[in-house]
Amino acid sequence: MTIPRNGAEGPDDEGPLLERLRRGEEAAYEELVRVHAGRMLAVARRFLHGEEDARDAVQDAFLAAFRSIDRFEGQARLSTWLHRIVVNAALMKLRTRRRKPETSIEELLPTYLEDGHLASPAVEWRKAPQDVLERAELRQLLLEKIHELPEAYRNVLLLRDIEELDTEEAAGVMGISPGAVKTRLHRARQALRGLLEPHLQRSAP
Repeated sequence: MTIPRNGAEGPDDEGPLLERLRRGEEAAYEELVRVHAGRMLAVARRFLHGEEDARDAVQDAFLAAFRSIDRFEGQARLSTWLHRIVVNAALMKLRTRRRKPETSIEELLPTYLEDGHLASPAVEWRKAPQDVLERAELRQLLLEKIHELPEAYRNVLLLRDIEELDTEEAAGVMGISPGAVKTRLHRARQALRGLLEPHLQRSAP
């Protein structure tokens, strides 16, 4: 199966397509890939740096979706269902590859003085990011800095703040408790702010 470079928005009424998929129509499978592959590839790229890994994850996800289409009840949109499968496929690829030593999250967190105040007080960010960077460049910067976080924290932040899973969903995907999701997310946000701050702080008058 070849993953195309771009994907279009899906139709409002997915019932006919779903019925064709359940009947095993080859053209329906091709339509599902054509309509959704571009967006699913964008999801995989947020978790996986390598283009080949991202494409492999999307291909694995579509194959998994095809095999389990009879269990899809149609209560959510096909795109939502596929999104969850792609996220799981990307995380599975991360778990099975050889891991490199990572920086401790502690090194990226703000430090505090004995009186409880920040050692380096937070500076004000510009209110209009487009004044600092073009929006596309800002998105790229954000993803680059997210990928500087340790993997466990990076994945929680991606799931909650980028893919917009709720705490319970993220916990299920990660195989950790909701409390651990909340703790990791808080620390990941703190670390990410520190990484972004030099690029987005308000210029001195």
